[in-house]
This record gives sequence, C-alpha cells and structure tokens, in this order.
Amino acid sequence: MSTRRESWPWLLLLPAALVMLVAFALPVGMLLARAFTQPEPGLQNFLLLWERPVYLQILGNTVMIAAVATPVTLLLAYPVAHAMAHGNPRTRRLLTFLVLVPFWTSLLVRSFATVILLQRRGPLNTLLMNIGLIDAPLPLIYNLTGVLLGAVQTLLPFVIFPLYNSMRRIDPTLMPAALTMGASPARAFLRVYLPLSLPGLMTGATLVFISMLGYFVIPALLGGPRETMVGQLIQDQIGQLGSWGVAGALSFVLLAITAALLGLLHRLVGLKAVAR
Repeated sequence: MSTRRESWPWLLLLPAALVMLVAFALPVGMLLARAFTQPEPGLQNFLLLWERPVYLQILGNTVMIAAVATPVTLLLAYPVAHAMAHGNPRTRRLLTFLVLVPFWTSLLVRSFATVILLQRRGPLNTLLMNIGLIDAPLPLIYNLTGVLLGAVQTLLPFVIFPLYNSMRRIDPTLMPAALTMGASPARAFLRVYLPLSLPGLMTGATLVFISMLGYFVIPALLGGPRETMVGQLIQDQIGQLGSWGVAGALSFVLLAITAALLGLLHRLVGLKAVAR
C-alpha cells in the first residue's frame, strides 16, 4: 500500500514528461540523427564543418558574442537585484514591475522596438546629438553593439531574479559586522557578500550564455554579416539550402558546447560544496 502511495507523485509527472518527449526530445533527436544519415550515413557533415572555415568562424563568433554579453548582463543586473533584495517594499515592488513588464512582452516586439531606438536618426542618437555629446549619429545597429544592446536588455530578467533569490537569503547583518571588524566596504563586499551571492550569479550567467548560444531573432534584426550566429546559420541551411545534415551537425555541436558548459558548472558547484 505504501509503495503505491509513493508512486503517485511520479505518475503526476507523466503528462509533462510525455509532452517533453513528443514536443522536444523526439524532434530534436530526429534532427540530430540527420547529422549522421543525410545525405548519406557517415560523418561527412562534421568533416564539412571542419573543412570550411566559415562554419568554424560562425561557431567561434557565436561563443564570442555570448562570452561578451554574459559579463555585461551580470554587471547591469547585480545592482538591480541588490536594490530589490535590500530595498524597502515599495522599491522592491517597483523594480519587480519594471523588470517583469519587458519580460512579459514578446521578444519580437522588443527587438523591433530596439531597432527603432538605435537607428541613426532614432531617439537615442537624436537625444545624444541634442545635448551635445556627439556631433554625428553613432553606428548603434547592424553591428556588434546592436546585438549586445538587444541581447542584454532581453536577458536581464534571467539574471536579476536568480540573483535576487540568492541575495534575499543573505543575512543583512554580515556586511555591518565585516565593517565593524575593520574591513573596508570593498573588501567586505569581495570577501563576504559576493561569495554568498555566487549561486545566483552562476545560475544567471549560465542562463544568459546558453540562451545567447541559440539566439536567432536578435542577431537577425540587430546584427550585420559579421555578427551571424549559429541559429541563423541553421535556419539558412534548412530554409534556403535544404541541407538537413549540416543543420543537424551544427545543432549537435551547439548542444555539445551547452552540455560541456553545464558539466563544468556542475563540477564547479560540486567542488564548492566539498570545500564548504
């Protein structure tokens, strides 16, 4: 009787597991399988990625853009999360509202809004010229700057909320205690507060980096040819060239990079737990 009761929670997971199997695992598995079977069985698609520099260049470009966007997002999200965690209830509600409203808005809508904002004669350049900071419009779009600005503003909530969750668990008396013991504010932050907020920081960084690896809309609308990412390349291989094998190989490599990153994170978290 007890065994039957213990199995009920697992049975409740069955519908969600079936949805994930049909809507995610099965189609992704079929795409990855085509990397080894089309146009003929073998590893020729992976050899093609290695032999053509453009594929490796775009893969490296994708990792580079993700690596640049991640610390920028973390730096911008950290003070916002800190204000949410340690501010008064009114400040917390206001900041939560300001973070959630863009998060609830369609990515496509936000991307087109960013295109309007960053144009040569858009609101941002017009404002900078009117206040005398610049004499000519800045190239803020169809380049790396546009991709980073668009990606950071869409990914900020993915860092702010994990950080907020970690920071609100930190004892507020620890920093005053460190200052009382003679530590400077910077030293107290680096030795006390920052290490305690690392779980949220690492979670947010992982979410941002992995999300950036598969981004398609942002680089397609805000980037130029030099900012082409793997997601765009996969779409081109399927939609324009009908090359499902190469698209599957690119997807396999991207999935391998993601799995390696998650494995590294798991190892780092495990080492920190052992050290504690």
